[in-house]
Amino acid sequence: MTNLTCPSLATYQGGLTLSRIVAGMWRMNEWNLSPQQRVEWIEQALAMGVTSFDHADIYGGYGVEATFGEALALQPSLRDQMQIVSKCGIKLVNAARPEHTIQHYDTSASHIIASAENSLRQLGTDHLDLLLIHRPDPLMNFDEIAGAFQKLKADGKVKHFGVSNFTRHQFESLNRRIPLATNQVEFSPLHVAPMFDETFDGLQDLGVAPMIWSPLAGGRLFSSDDAAGQRVRTVIQKVADELQRPFGAVVFAWIMQLPSRPVPLTGSGRIAAVKEAVEATQFSLSRSQWFEILRAARGHEVA
Repeated sequence: MTNLTCPSLATYQGGLTLSRIVAGMWRMNEWNLSPQQRVEWIEQALAMGVTSFDHADIYGGYGVEATFGEALALQPSLRDQMQIVSKCGIKLVNAARPEHTIQHYDTSASHIIASAENSLRQLGTDHLDLLLIHRPDPLMNFDEIAGAFQKLKADGKVKHFGVSNFTRHQFESLNRRIPLATNQVEFSPLHVAPMFDETFDGLQDLGVAPMIWSPLAGGRLFSSDDAAGQRVRTVIQKVADELQRPFGAVVFAWIMQLPSRPVPLTGSGRIAAVKEAVEATQFSLSRSQWFEILRAARGHEVA
């Protein structure tokens, strides 16, 4: 499968283009790669058509963006071949931020702008392709967030904007003020709520593709020994055997078959795992196979 590549996906609002599989950088500092090994990892991902890289200011205790930036500094030509996504709005209690005394959200215009500018410095780039509000904030002011986004766009610092973990209503409220490219949400065969709480329906209605974090349920699909985990794992393996495809690829294909055209994130430093995700773009499940996995996920037949 060394020649696998995945096609690009363009959302319908604002013209943002993301690769069909996005490389999640959350744990990059745990991969124990040297700067040159990071360059090689990025090059391998790009060669497979995985051109989008997902960050957040808080990842790795506020350290992953700088780690990624070190690799880009070694090979600056890589920047023009990729899309960089980052997030802001969470303040962690962390040694890197000694002024934070309580973990909380901050979606004020000043914090959004300062966080985006810091991400640019850490990554060593002059713009972000996509900036997301990381979590809904009880104190968020939609007009203030939209104003911050508009300023970042006018200054050329961020090209597109979105949110993460927002409800349908929250997404639509902000989207009325400034076009949003995506809503990044948790979804997997062990967490199917967005399929039934209007999240995916609302995005499909707007022609916006969701991004998916934790598509493999944080690895629980491979290891969970509770009844649901065992039930889902058995059915996915059955479908994988029928299709002669890897287990992980079947999960990604199941997710991407939704009509809202979700864009899943990988979270692994193993290039082989990224390759399995890319393989999912090459095949589809039958409708019966797709519903077998849904039945296992929910623990009952459709009514």
